[in-house]
Amino acid sequence: MIVLTDGSRILGLGDLGVQGIGIPIGKLDMYVAAAGINPQRILPVMLDVGTNNQNLLDNPLYLGLRQPRLEGEEYLSIVDEFMESVFTRWPKAIVQFEDFQMKWAFQTLQRYRKKYRMFNDDIQGTAGVALAGLFGSVRAQGRPLTDFVKQKIVVVGAGSAGLGVLKMAKEAVARMEGNAEQAASHQFFLLDKNGLVTKDRKEIDPAAAPFAKNPGEYGLTEGSSLLEVVKKVKPHVLLGLSGVGGVFDEEVLKAMRESDSPRPAIFAMSNPTMNAECTAADAFKHAGENIVFASGSPFENVDLGNGKVGHVNQANNMYLFPGIGLGTLLSGAHFISEGMLQAAAECLASYMTDEEIEKGIFYPSIDHIRDITAEVGAAVVQAAVADELAEGHDDIGPKELRLMSKEEVVEYVTRNMWYPIYSPLVHD
Repeated sequence: MIVLTDGSRILGLGDLGVQGIGIPIGKLDMYVAAAGINPQRILPVMLDVGTNNQNLLDNPLYLGLRQPRLEGEEYLSIVDEFMESVFTRWPKAIVQFEDFQMKWAFQTLQRYRKKYRMFNDDIQGTAGVALAGLFGSVRAQGRPLTDFVKQKIVVVGAGSAGLGVLKMAKEAVARMEGNAEQAASHQFFLLDKNGLVTKDRKEIDPAAAPFAKNPGEYGLTEGSSLLEVVKKVKPHVLLGLSGVGGVFDEEVLKAMRESDSPRPAIFAMSNPTMNAECTAADAFKHAGENIVFASGSPFENVDLGNGKVGHVNQANNMYLFPGIGLGTLLSGAHFISEGMLQAAAECLASYMTDEEIEKGIFYPSIDHIRDITAEVGAAVVQAAVADELAEGHDDIGPKELRLMSKEEVVEYVTRNMWYPIYSPLVHD
């Protein structure tokens, strides 16, 4: 299992150059702890193509290449060479791309996703965890999951993570309703640093274009502010992946009180904590005690008084990416399909009981991370079988996988997890 970064967009901290190596190491720690990947079979990789961070270039202690980042075909040729070398040496490896700047995140995903066993956690992992939370917010309203097609969702942040969430949500709607284009134009609202993205936007990013609104829809225009959008749209969900701390200010949160949802959902998903769009305490204080709240950074539950608790859900990718990686490995799929990713998100969404959802709890306790990963991994295996991508692993072939029940697939996944059991060094 390989986790790869080029250090160009580390969390909300930007270009850290080779100092971004901590991200692949941390993600692989999660693969060992959550998915039971043998630590002898993991490899963190920092692809040093230079840095545009002048502070690092001027620092005599900086360990990386002292040159501006490679761009264009020079950059892609380096990544191409890396991917070709990895899969020549380890044909069954899985490469997880992590914390690439937006333009390369999308381009490398499109370039390699059907050729190699790879995925981009910022785009696809974040999207899957967010989608599970969005499904949970529908259940919290007391409505069936099929009502997801009626949810109005405002996404603040048009980077790789925000667009990844919208793309996966659009695919979920398309599967439920059968008309992706209509869903994208009606249901989703995308804002970036310049406000609402509409078809009047000049030089619109191709990845954002499917979510651009028609000018005049809901009385909104190109560049409408977040407050104006929330007031006029009255969204069911306000989701932030902007990296801008405090962008969900008091006025915006109070405007969410007029949401068309009986239980508005506020997802402040940016990391680290200082970049969170709002705090949990501010969300419950200004938007009302009936909201459901999720964040990318850890916050304490909020005491609402009279014995009531405002539950905080940390929408962390750790719930999904270990299962996606492990499930892909054990299925033997030669690439990771949209169906496999959707299955992972739906599995996580269904993991919680109705009682937990009613309390506003969307994500399970970290104490059960191995069980969650086994369930998610099994869902990925079954989706690979359904998509006719599964080739099996070790002595389990595609035929055996097809004949397994859900319970047998979960047992198969669990059986293949590594556990830190050590032989005693001293014998009595």
